[in-house]
Amino acid sequence: MNTNARQVTCEESLDQACAWVARLRSDAMSPKEKRDFAAWLSMSEKNRCAFQDITALWGDLGALSYMPLDQLLPESELSATRREFAKVSPSMETTANKVPKRGVWDLPQWILSGGLATCTVLFAAWIGFQWMASEKPNALIFITQTGEIRTVNLSDGSEIKLNSNSELHVNYSREERRTQLVRGEAFFEVARQTARPFSVAAGSAKIRVLGTEFNVELNPKSTRVSVTEGTVSVSEADSAPGLAPESVKLGKNQKVSVFKRGLSDVRRTSLEEAKDWTRGLLVFEKTPLKEALLELNRYLKVPAVATPQVEGRLVSGTFAVSDPDNTLEAIATVLHLQQDRSNSNLTILSPKHK
Repeated sequence: MNTNARQVTCEESLDQACAWVARLRSDAMSPKEKRDFAAWLSMSEKNRCAFQDITALWGDLGALSYMPLDQLLPESELSATRREFAKVSPSMETTANKVPKRGVWDLPQWILSGGLATCTVLFAAWIGFQWMASEKPNALIFITQTGEIRTVNLSDGSEIKLNSNSELHVNYSREERRTQLVRGEAFFEVARQTARPFSVAAGSAKIRVLGTEFNVELNPKSTRVSVTEGTVSVSEADSAPGLAPESVKLGKNQKVSVFKRGLSDVRRTSLEEAKDWTRGLLVFEKTPLKEALLELNRYLKVPAVATPQVEGRLVSGTFAVSDPDNTLEAIATVLHLQQDRSNSNLTILSPKHK
């Protein structure tokens, strides 16, 4: 191929890379377009180099961080792409901070020959997207009724199971993925995105992760966080004046409770304990009656409480969440308790009179 033909080919790759950058930043790509991009990127070394040079240029303009590449491709696929780039040029992660090496063409020559006009349009689009990104996005709200368990699939590939009588707000932006558990319980399987941390606000707790699996249980006086995979940062949502919020990092099979003022000790947990409710089961193993009723009340149409004399009695057993009234009856029988239903809005468990 002669020099002119080679230059035309290189300019075509750069033009195509510019077009792909614009599409990536639009947040409106269809699944087919995403597959087409992956195919174009893997088609040739020229395409990969062109894409890297254009993203390096965008990095110099300060816009590289706005490209939702982690949303476009799973972390594993993106890492593989980066490894391909590493064979011919520096990593995408560092191009914004380094002077990029030239590929098989001279990038400034392409800009002077007409590519600058295209990138000027992209820069104008970037300004518009910055303005749009500054607008507060509308939150998605998910609610379950008593007895309902629902699975929520989010746009980034994360999956959330929402327990009975729960409410979750989801608010995604280009910089972060924010959620709020307003009431109830949820199990989170978070897709890893290093560029956009995932956070959960739940009562007195603030939870922050990159990608992991954990359960959040919001109770009247505390929030319990149980981790089944990865690492989770848990901290107080608020703290006393002049004091930094107390925080802890949880690993696999660890749990902690967050109260209005302070955190409990970190304790051991298990996948079964954290996730049994997602399989329609309630599993208690020497659980104080007061705590067991907090969980059972998610499924009962009329909540139940225990008097101080019996709230410390221990409950053990496996029960189906589909029949909470029968579960309450079984617990009362085993622990020799009577049920006071004189109040139609509350069942009170107390010792049986001999």
